[in-house]
Amino acid sequence: MATPETFVVVGGGQAAGRAVEAMRGAGFEGRIVLVGAETFPPYERPPLSKRLLIDDAAPIEGCTLFEPAFYERERIELRLGVAAVAIDPAARRLRLADGATLAYDKLLIATGARVRRLDLPGADLDGVLYLRAIPDALALRRRLRPDTRVGVIGGGFIGLEVAAAARARGARVTILEVADRVLQRGVGAEIAAFVAGLHRARGVEIHTGVTVSGLAGEGGRVASITCENGLRVAADVVLVGVGVRPNDDLAAAAGLAVDNGVVVDAHGRTSDARIFAAGDVTNHPSPHLGRRVRLESWANAQDQAIAAARTMAGVPTEHAKLPWFWSDQYDVNLQIAGLPEHWDATITRGDPGNGAFIVFYLVENAVVGAAAINRPRDLRLARKLIESGRSVDAAVLADETVPLKTIAAG
Repeated sequence: MATPETFVVVGGGQAAGRAVEAMRGAGFEGRIVLVGAETFPPYERPPLSKRLLIDDAAPIEGCTLFEPAFYERERIELRLGVAAVAIDPAARRLRLADGATLAYDKLLIATGARVRRLDLPGADLDGVLYLRAIPDALALRRRLRPDTRVGVIGGGFIGLEVAAAARARGARVTILEVADRVLQRGVGAEIAAFVAGLHRARGVEIHTGVTVSGLAGEGGRVASITCENGLRVAADVVLVGVGVRPNDDLAAAAGLAVDNGVVVDAHGRTSDARIFAAGDVTNHPSPHLGRRVRLESWANAQDQAIAAARTMAGVPTEHAKLPWFWSDQYDVNLQIAGLPEHWDATITRGDPGNGAFIVFYLVENAVVGAAAINRPRDLRLARKLIESGRSVDAAVLADETVPLKTIAAG
């Protein structure tokens, strides 16, 4: 009888958790070991800037993917609180920070990403915080009290979601963004303007086109943020949200191909046939975009992990989903489909003044992307339009008397 294979998964987020679930779902009966540097079992990160941050009573368990019984039932060995420090591809062994080693037949790297840190005077002051893991959210939540002055550096999704949570807790918030608008990378100007207006209407002060030059403190605690143009913002707490970097060091040190993330194919396979990768850490091909991308997305982490895990288990599965993102801020749900680099026309369906509309991005009359405010059903139909690649009549697309379902059906 052949010795059962061992699959090792490195990581503790959405990708790692969905991967071990998918391995068993695909019929793999061998040994599965999940190695996580954090002490928590695999969990989702979106709640960290939303429910967990807003509600003092929100339990940590609300973020975790599975009940503890899942791991026992599915025979998943958890090695938590210990980081993986080296991969030996030739020997097919993974070395851990505690000195232990794990032999593997196949390995999945799902190490995610880490926050970009400020390299500025005062960046090490008490009260300068980041948000990536559960302890970060709990530390920030303890400081968000009524009238606390919160400075947010970065007007991307994390910065805006934290701003919304802070306002929900009664804090005073100022956002500082180096670009000329918020959500510079995430959406078009129409959606960005709506979101900025949403925050300003809730009392958030937003400064765009400003570069932070340093932070000042009193008694070792942060007290203010200074910008190059002379702007000074008083702050009891500073949340830094200026992006992330892929945790691809482990892969690079092992000699795997790395280029802004671990380079993988459509099945999640790296340059070593026995090593796979999934989630925020990967640079992967997107058939819908026609280029390679690295996506920081809940949906991508889940879908790519499932494809890689099934392939590892002997059920070849390609990851070919259209990029999809979402964000909840106050009572507003924003969803985005596609990730076009350019477009030659935009069509707005609905009235932004009513707080529910969708913007379509077109190239030669084909929908290549869409962003919806409080219109999740429309966004689902927009995804079908994007995936079809066919041309549409712009006037019809803008006409609300013509059901979007009819347009999507062709």
